[in-house]
Amino acid sequence: MASQSREQPVGRSGSSDAVADERDDEVDARARRATAPPAISVEGLSKTFGSGPDAVTAVNDVSFTVERGSVVGLLGPNGAGKTTTIKSILGMVLPDEGSVRIRGIDVHANPRQAYRHVDAMLEGARNDYWRLTVRENLRYFSTISGVDPNAVADRHESLLAQLDLAGRADTPVRDLSRGMKQKVSLASVLATDADVVFLDEPTLGLDVESSLTLRRELRRIVAERGLTVVLSSHDMDVIEDVCDRVVIMSDGQVIADDSVTSLLGGFDTHGYRIRGQDFDEQTVAAIRERFEVTEVERFDGRVHVEVATDSAGFYELTDLLEAHGVTLDAVNTVEPDLEEAFLEMTGGGAR
Repeated sequence: MASQSREQPVGRSGSSDAVADERDDEVDARARRATAPPAISVEGLSKTFGSGPDAVTAVNDVSFTVERGSVVGLLGPNGAGKTTTIKSILGMVLPDEGSVRIRGIDVHANPRQAYRHVDAMLEGARNDYWRLTVRENLRYFSTISGVDPNAVADRHESLLAQLDLAGRADTPVRDLSRGMKQKVSLASVLATDADVVFLDEPTLGLDVESSLTLRRELRRIVAERGLTVVLSSHDMDVIEDVCDRVVIMSDGQVIADDSVTSLLGGFDTHGYRIRGQDFDEQTVAAIRERFEVTEVERFDGRVHVEVATDSAGFYELTDLLEAHGVTLDAVNTVEPDLEEAFLEMTGGGAR
């Protein structure tokens, strides 16, 4: 970065030099990110609870990395090992084997140095002090993380506005709804200088509009501050909207680790939802004989039929409908979503 006391040339050449300096800074920043260690590195993590015949292996040889500035979703059915993995990374559970590094720092050898980069919002935990106001919580958590709250007051005001909390900033948290308390918990985590953040079910208890707002603002805050986020949620829409990549666990092991786009791209079969007034039982039976029918719905004199097939099968379907004299009112493509992919990969595990 150029020294603030450096004299800047004026005129057209000065402008060109300034642009060149900015480009050089950007190239240098990219180079530093490329050579810097990952924000999170988990290697061979294993944890068994109990012993003998009653022993339960919660995590079995789990390894993955999270690059700086990325948002990674951690998914899995109940009992998959997600919570044990997160708590092992955060130092709340001592693993039997394996290592965890935060920005290249071994969390077991140098916990204080590693965890000064980290903050977390955990489901089921009381993440805020309910007797304090919303603003007081943000200041309190900044203070205990070693940050002067006065120095980041502008950040706190921005968070209050971005998460629709400004109007309740001076209200004790105990007087807020469950959804508002959830947003205060998120704001308290983002109020610190932590650059590696763990969020467990951040949209729990929020209505649809608040959830959409939180997703949008979380993505923007992450981009603005270059945060690294590990997000665990049962709401697949949140994962699809916010995450760059998804790590899926089942039975204590990682069974998938890829971008949302790549995961969905592995499912060639999609579907078509067709609607018309000319469907009769004979036509529906004929469709069932040749295709996988996932849904039949009758509404307001029309029949909606959803068929799982690929694009080649779609042409066969339209030929069949034409042969039965069916006039279509509408045809919609039904693409596979992350929830379907998740259920298939985990064998239909609990959502």
